[in-house]
Amino acid sequence: MNFEDARPFFEHNHRGVVTTNRSGGTAHSSIIVCGALQGQVAFASVHPNSVKVRNLRSDPRCTILAVTSDWRSFVTVEGEASLYDYDNTEFEEIQMLLRDIFRASGDKDHPNWDEYDQAMQDQKAVAVLVLPKKVYGLLR
Repeated sequence: MNFEDARPFFEHNHRGVVTTNRSGGTAHSSIIVCGALQGQVAFASVHPNSVKVRNLRSDPRCTILAVTSDWRSFVTVEGEASLYDYDNTEFEEIQMLLRDIFRASGDKDHPNWDEYDQAMQDQKAVAVLVLPKKVYGLLR
């Protein structure tokens, strides 16, 4: 399976788990809301110092598992994450990227983009794009 085969799944199934690598070699898993964006898996972290973000900053390799609400179908993407935040990305670019991730992860627009933008800025949100290296799963 390639990501193009899995893209429609990510466009309609946003429940996910990201597994990152701790410095000691063990795995860390976190629940996320995810979607497909620019040929990659995308999610946002509103906690810039979360374990998943810290782990991804030191080792960008990760695995994303997305599932259907009934747990009968899933797609797993193994890849490398790129992190974008207010320190390493132009303000307007990170603002638009976070908006795009919101749309990709929920199939709708926010009712108040100004409020959303301010909340993301206040929380120093991090946008994460995972470039797929390996894709597999069970699509029914």
